[in-house]
Amino acid sequence: MSLLLLVVSALHILILILLFVATLDKSWWTLPEKESLNLWYDCTWNTTTKTWACSTVSENGWLKAVQVLMVLSLILCCLSFILFMFQLYTMRRGGLFYATGLCQLCTSATVFSGALIYAIHAEEILEKHPRGGNFGYCFALAWVAFPLALISGIVYIHLRKRE
Repeated sequence: MSLLLLVVSALHILILILLFVATLDKSWWTLPEKESLNLWYDCTWNTTTKTWACSTVSENGWLKAVQVLMVLSLILCCLSFILFMFQLYTMRRGGLFYATGLCQLCTSATVFSGALIYAIHAEEILEKHPRGGNFGYCFALAWVAFPLALISGIVYIHLRKRE
């Protein structure tokens, strides 16, 4: 039982790390010449003035939705980890971790929704930056966090507290 708890806790911490990096780092879209775009700022290198030109990405409603969903997934994942620890020490023997599993399934749904919205609107990024580009590693991390959070939520729902 203690090995299972260790594995489940390690998986949860891994999901938290993936979500933090995916949400806060700067590579959701990679442009040529090693430039990248993130969820918060649109910074590109101006070759004529040799400076970075940064602007907020607040004019895009869909990008705001992705921002909200990714931050919500972080909050839900942190909440479910705190809830898991609380249930682990206060729940009576034989109890199930339904609340933790439900929070983790909601985390999975919000990550999925955010990454899907971003993928659907990739053409708008290409219109704004006609030089091309592709999805960055933060986008890939969000997609990796989705099935891990889904698996974690299912495991929490089926997990029973034992002595």
